[in-house]
Amino acid sequence: MKHLLTIADLSVEEFEQILTLTEKLKKETKAGTPQHILKGKSLGMIFAKSSTRTRVSFEVGMSELGGNPLFLSSTDIQLGRGESIYDTANVLSRYLDGIMIRTFKQSDAQDLAKFGSIPIINGLTDDHHPCQALADLFTIYEHKGTLKGLKLAYIGDGNNVAHSLVEACAKAGMHFSIASPVGYECNSAIMDGAREQAKKTGSIIIETNDAVEAISGADAVYTDTWISMGQEAEKAKKVEIFMPYQINKELYSHAKDDAIFLHCLPAYRGYEMTAEIIDSPFSVIFDEAENRLHAQKAVMAILMG
Repeated sequence: MKHLLTIADLSVEEFEQILTLTEKLKKETKAGTPQHILKGKSLGMIFAKSSTRTRVSFEVGMSELGGNPLFLSSTDIQLGRGESIYDTANVLSRYLDGIMIRTFKQSDAQDLAKFGSIPIINGLTDDHHPCQALADLFTIYEHKGTLKGLKLAYIGDGNNVAHSLVEACAKAGMHFSIASPVGYECNSAIMDGAREQAKKTGSIIIETNDAVEAISGADAVYTDTWISMGQEAEKAKKVEIFMPYQINKELYSHAKDDAIFLHCLPAYRGYEMTAEIIDSPFSVIFDEAENRLHAQKAVMAILMG
């Protein structure tokens, strides 16, 4: 494991190693045990897209591991002014021990890994969100005690979060069903890759345009915002198209009685889900948000430790 660019790049053993270490580091954090695994090391954090959870969790996580986090916005470095990724990767590799990048194009993260000589962590691109998926599955494991054989239903846009979730479920042997409106389905190549992995772990992957079909019998239910960053001009159109996919009391009744609800945040009550769903006792969104910290610490420890 040299980088974390997509979940698909991980072996099943590497995927399980991250979750196991996540559990260990979370227990140590709660117990106040020092974790200076990365003492003296520095992580550059490149942000072309702003964030609450990614910024805070990586910065705090690196500090808790004894290292030095360095925030780099697109206005702080020459990459935002036209310097090539080749030059940026080579220069930063001389200064840093690892880079986390949150950006638009997946190719930017891949090129940093290709041209640099230090670990690259994908903090989010338009195609993938691997750190979120690791935190999500760890959260489900915490609440359910297992992953294999459970069903995760994702209702909404076939976006970067959905892509990483289906890849993660395929690694874990979880069943994954997704319901999206026509024209907003997941990338077919990513889904095909997940299906190939699923054959090895016993995971069943279902794509549909029917929200009831997708959510029926689910152990965990997931949704994400309908309006991703940069899509604000499409809000009125997407709200009209996606409203039949809103997770409300009626739709949620088709999941298992003990199903938990997840959302990667930020969330917009009254749109992708109702307030009574996200604020309910079965909502685990804040455990999920916290687990970004612990999962990313595990990734950094493995890649940079």
